[in-house]
Amino acid sequence: MNTLPLGRSDLRVTPICLGTMTFGEQVNEPDAHAILDRAVERGVNFIDTAEMYAVPAREATCGATESIIGRWLGKRPGMRGRIVLATKVAGPSRGMPWIREGKGMTAADIVASCEGSLRRLQTDVIDLYQIHWPERHVPAFGNLYYDPAKEVSATPIQEQLEALAGLVRAGKVRHVGLSNETPYGVHEFVRLAEQHGLPRVASVQNPYCLLNRSWENAMDESCHRLGVSLLAYSPLGFGLLTGKFDRHAPTDPGAPQDARIARYESVRKQRWGRPEALAGARRYNQLAREHGLTPTQLALAFCYRSWRVASTIIGVTTLAQLDENLDAWGTQLSPELLAAIDAMRWELRDPAQ
Repeated sequence: MNTLPLGRSDLRVTPICLGTMTFGEQVNEPDAHAILDRAVERGVNFIDTAEMYAVPAREATCGATESIIGRWLGKRPGMRGRIVLATKVAGPSRGMPWIREGKGMTAADIVASCEGSLRRLQTDVIDLYQIHWPERHVPAFGNLYYDPAKEVSATPIQEQLEALAGLVRAGKVRHVGLSNETPYGVHEFVRLAEQHGLPRVASVQNPYCLLNRSWENAMDESCHRLGVSLLAYSPLGFGLLTGKFDRHAPTDPGAPQDARIARYESVRKQRWGRPEALAGARRYNQLAREHGLTPTQLALAFCYRSWRVASTIIGVTTLAQLDENLDAWGTQLSPELLAAIDAMRWELRDPAQ
């Protein structure tokens, strides 16, 4: 697996990134370490986490994922230099008062969160430090519309960038990125960075999959022209695009109860739990089978082969899932199949947006 540059930075990452938000909740520490070992053995050099993980977020597991990764690194001398390590500072509290005091995300919050992540990860530097969701009000996590009346922003983007710049100057962060962003946010971060000599964002981590192609509604052009890379998350639509729920909905007795969307009500309340999302997934899964592919192969190849995606973040709970996701790297989609996918999107739109 070759590496490619992330945005205009000097980071070179594999086109598949290991997401870790299940570590510390669905995945215990020994199994998490085995998954990390296997991913590196198979050529993955990019690992993504966040200060608020594990997910679903709760006080007892906040920071647990970073700590698991830190202990993994601590037991493997030399491993740190082989991987690109990314983590995220949480945005304003979304019902998670245990992350920080207050409802905002100040410059001091950014610095304090970074220091905490460095300690838990047992590293001196974070390769890619991302803002998990915007400090300002934006339509995200299933909310469709921007509402100016809900704006409560207290820390301007320039102030956020200046805090990140201090971390870069101190050698604690190499490059910065965004997540769950909008075209306005990306343009403003880049504009202010270039105007004031502040760190330029290398990447944006947003949802992108067959059930949610909203990235293609302006974000793709914005990031292409600005030289900012997409890190695509939820490529399997929280399991809907694996086919495991084609016969039984997540809440049915016959559904696999170990899956996140079946196990956690908080997940079902978001975009992935919509009846339209499940119905759409079943259509795409059937399309995959009609073309001799598994649903997982189709969904991942759609991301793996898109010019829009720099690296696809895969989240797994077992070694078997990891191998299946990595094995899908060689899957090719014919022009006819891609046309069928586009025709289906025209009909279904983005049911998990």
